[in-house]
Amino acid sequence: MSTVKETHSFETEAKQILDMMIYSVYSNKDIFLRELISNASDALDKLHLESLTDHGLSEYAKDPFIRIVRDEQDRNLSVSDNGIGMDKDEIVSYIGTIAKSGTKEFLDRLKEKREGDAAEMLIGQFGVGFYSAFMVADRVTLLTRKAGSEKAWRWESSGDGTYTLEEAERPIPGTTVTLHLKESDPENGMKDYTSEWAIREIVRTYSDFVSYPIKMQVEKPKDDNGKVLEDETLNSMKALWMRQEDEVTDEEYRQFYRHVAHDWQDPLARIVFSTEGVNEMHGILFIPPKAPYDMFMREGRKGIGLYVKRVFIMDDCDEILPSYLRFVKGVVDSEDLSLNISREILQQDRQVRLIRKSVARKTLQTLKKMLKEDREKYLKFWDEFGVVLKEGLIQGEGEEETVKKLCLFSSTDSEKLTTLDEYVDRMPEGQDVIHYITGPSVEVLRKSPHIESLLEKEEEVLLLADPVDEMWVQGASFRDKELRSVARISDDEENDEARKNLGGLIDFIKDSLKEEIKDVRVSSRLTSSPACLVGDEDDITPQMERIMKAMGEDVPEVKRVLEINPGHRVLKSMASMLEKGDEESLRPFCSVLYGQAVLAEGGTLKDPAEFGHQLSVVMEKALN
Repeated sequence: MSTVKETHSFETEAKQILDMMIYSVYSNKDIFLRELISNASDALDKLHLESLTDHGLSEYAKDPFIRIVRDEQDRNLSVSDNGIGMDKDEIVSYIGTIAKSGTKEFLDRLKEKREGDAAEMLIGQFGVGFYSAFMVADRVTLLTRKAGSEKAWRWESSGDGTYTLEEAERPIPGTTVTLHLKESDPENGMKDYTSEWAIREIVRTYSDFVSYPIKMQVEKPKDDNGKVLEDETLNSMKALWMRQEDEVTDEEYRQFYRHVAHDWQDPLARIVFSTEGVNEMHGILFIPPKAPYDMFMREGRKGIGLYVKRVFIMDDCDEILPSYLRFVKGVVDSEDLSLNISREILQQDRQVRLIRKSVARKTLQTLKKMLKEDREKYLKFWDEFGVVLKEGLIQGEGEEETVKKLCLFSSTDSEKLTTLDEYVDRMPEGQDVIHYITGPSVEVLRKSPHIESLLEKEEEVLLLADPVDEMWVQGASFRDKELRSVARISDDEENDEARKNLGGLIDFIKDSLKEEIKDVRVSSRLTSSPACLVGDEDDITPQMERIMKAMGEDVPEVKRVLEINPGHRVLKSMASMLEKGDEESLRPFCSVLYGQAVLAEGGTLKDPAEFGHQLSVVMEKALN
C-alpha cells in the first residue's frame, strides 16, 4: 500500500466557504451533525439502490447503520456509515471542489445572511453541508472506502486552504468523518459535542425519523453498581408517513400527533397521503381538537414540519401551508426538494407551490368528508377554527369556491348553523338572491329591524358577525345567486302615497338630523320598528367602520339614510305633532328616533349623554 501523502489546494470559492464556516458567527452550530448524518443516510440509500442491480454489492447492504463515537478525553467526535463510500476521484470532486454548480449563488446568499437561522438554513443547499463541520472542529479527517473496491482513502484538512489525501485502510466500505473539536463555548453557541445528552438532543430534534439506526455507545448501570458501555439506537426510525396507513396503529398516530403538535390530547382528524410522479411526497397532517392560544398572534406558531428524504429541514414551515389552514399540524416529506432549502427559495420554488396546493386540497377534502359524514365532529372543528377557515374565502389561492361550501353560518332559519348549499336548497320560489346582514353579534342581528319584512315573507337571512365576513361578501355569489345585504338601500320604488300622508314630517326630520344623515326615505322593509339606517351600495358599513377603527385606521365619516315606517304609531304621532305646529317639542323625538336606529343595529352613539337628555325630554312629554 502506498503511503504517499498528497497535498491539494481548495478552489477559490471553496476557500471562501471554509473561512465562513471556520469564523462562523452562526448561533445554531448543531446543524453540523444533521448534515453529517444526512450524508451518511444518502450513502446508505445509494448503496441500497446500487445493490439492486449489482448483486456483488448486496452483501454490503445487509445491515445498514450510522454510528456516532464520542471521545471526551481527546475531544473527538466521529460519524460513520457502511454505505457506498467514495474513491479518490470522488473525494476530489465532491469534497475538494464542494459543488458542481451554484456555488457562487450559495456564497452570495450566505454573505447576505451571515447571522441567524436564515443563513444556517442555506448550509448544505448546494452540496456544502460537509463543510459545516468546520464550525465546530479545528481539523476534520475523512476515511472512506468505495463499495466494491479494496482501496480506502484518508482526507484531512484544518480549513487552511489545503487538504491532504493518502491511501489508507478500512475493513469495510463506507465513510467515517472524524471531527477534532474546538473547545466548548456555550455563550457563543458552541456546546460540548462530546456530551452524550447533547448528541441525543440533536439527533432527536433533527434526525429522529432517518430510516437507518443511528447508534452510539452509552453507559448503562450494572447489577454490581458499576457501569457498562452498550450500543443504543438514538433515533426512533419511525417515518410513519412512509408506511401504508393500514400498517400503522391508531395509537402510533396519536403518539406522533402529540410529538409534532406538542399537545396532550388526541387529534380531531388525521390526513395520511402520498403522491407520485412529477411531485413525489408523503405526509401526515392532523387537525387539532382545540385552537392554540396564539392562533391570531403574528408571532404565533404556524405551519408544519418539512422533511426532505426523511431528514428534518425546518419546523413551522408556513410556506407549504396557506395561512387559512394554519391550524393544521404534521409533517410533509418531499423527495424532490434540496436539503436545507431556505425560506427565501421556498417562496419561489415551483415544487413548493405544488406541495402547498396538494396539502391544501388534501385538507379541504378531509373537511368536506367530515362535514358530510360526521356533522357533530365538524361542528366541533368549526367552533375552534371556523373563523380561520373563513379567511380562505378571501385568500383561498384558487380554492375559494371549495371553502364556501365548507363554511357554516348563523341564519334566521333556526339556531343551527347552515351551509350555503343548504340555504339555497331552502329558498322559496321567487327569491333570487341570498340575503345577509353583518353586525357585531348574531344576537343583535337576529333582532335587527332590517330583516322584519323578509321574515314575514319567510325569506331566510344569513347573520354574519365575524370580522372577515365584511371582506368576502362584497360582490360574492354562490350557485349563480348574488349575496345581497339587507342593510343597503332597496331597489324598490318609494311609496309616494305613504310619503304624501306624512306631510312635511320627512323634510322636518331631515332638517333636524342634517348633521347625522343624508336623507330620509319611506321604508318597505320595516313592519314593527319605527326606523332603521341603511347605506348606499358603495358606503362603508358600520361593522367595517368598527373594524377599521379598532385597527387604528382613519375612517371618513359616512352619513347614511334614515328609513322610517309610515304605519308605525310613533311616526303617526310625530306627524300629528307637526300638524299642530309643535315643532320645538318634535325635535327631541327626531333625535331619539335616530338614536334608536343606531342602537338597534348594534352601533355606538356619538354622544350618549345628549341622547339620554333627549330621551328624558321625550319621556317627560309622553307622561304629561
